[in-house]
Amino acid sequence: MENRTTKQAPQPPDALRERFRHTKIGVLMGGLSSEREISLRTGTAILKALQHKEYTAVAIDADREVVNKLQAAAVEAGFIALHGALGEDGSIQGLLEILHLPYTGSGVLASALAMNKVAAKKIFTYHGLPTPGFQSLCAAPGGAGDLLGDIRIPCPMIVKPSEEGSTIGVSIVRTREELLPALETALRFGTELLIEEFIIGREVTAGILNDRPLPLIEIIPRNGFYDYQAKYQKGETEYVFPDWLGAEREMAIQDLALRAFQALGCSGAARVDFMVDRGGNPLILEVNTVPGMTETSLLPKAAGKAGIDFPDLVENMLWSAALHKHTPPTR
Repeated sequence: MENRTTKQAPQPPDALRERFRHTKIGVLMGGLSSEREISLRTGTAILKALQHKEYTAVAIDADREVVNKLQAAAVEAGFIALHGALGEDGSIQGLLEILHLPYTGSGVLASALAMNKVAAKKIFTYHGLPTPGFQSLCAAPGGAGDLLGDIRIPCPMIVKPSEEGSTIGVSIVRTREELLPALETALRFGTELLIEEFIIGREVTAGILNDRPLPLIEIIPRNGFYDYQAKYQKGETEYVFPDWLGAEREMAIQDLALRAFQALGCSGAARVDFMVDRGGNPLILEVNTVPGMTETSLLPKAAGKAGIDFPDLVENMLWSAALHKHTPPTR
């Protein structure tokens, strides 16, 4: 199996570099989702890196006035640093398509599919990619009790909203008594739920940068669950480059990550999360099309292991910026 791991920051043609040197870049951050604060941290780090590389970049808080802000700032390309609803789900991507502004990351469809965990897992299954057993359920807020008789996944299980990130609204359910509160929690963040088999094993993640896998990282949270606090509070999680996998298994996981990335139609940078069960079998959990770029984030750590420092990583993400649809014909 070919080792596709990126060894150094790829260099683009001079014409591409010069194109962005003369482009005003709007770093879209903040937004309206429950992940606003993390997005502001991601966006601020990206903005500083672009300015360090001497690009012309400005911060754009993507609230309901985002179109007016983009036009007032004369932005010519968007660097998407938005997490969660309206920023990671294809919404802002569609808006930028309409405005004919190239942008980083995946297009409208790939963003929407990856954000919806149920849709993504159905596509993984269609393509024969391994993923934990699951079912999807829908209920109105307050209707958690109506779902109890429909759940076929045995305990322990994971209950999560279909369209949230950063482990928001996610619960591990070890007994039937814990199920109703978990459903009620998840339903606060949407009407579609993913009920997923709980995998006993070790969590690893594979970064993808422009169709090239990065080194794997193992995630070891202190409390045993990689929740919101473990993700964003320093010292709550240990991140290691696993040596227990072996070169062949690591390359197999990287290959699965790239196949998942391509099955959803992703582009630019992304992160693919896995559980490796006690038998050593990797199972795809999800694909994150706008990975965090904070000081504790995984994509920068993986890129650093591959010899790509943070400013170079941001620059490579910028170089992938494009419109994902054909330019409409002029009349």
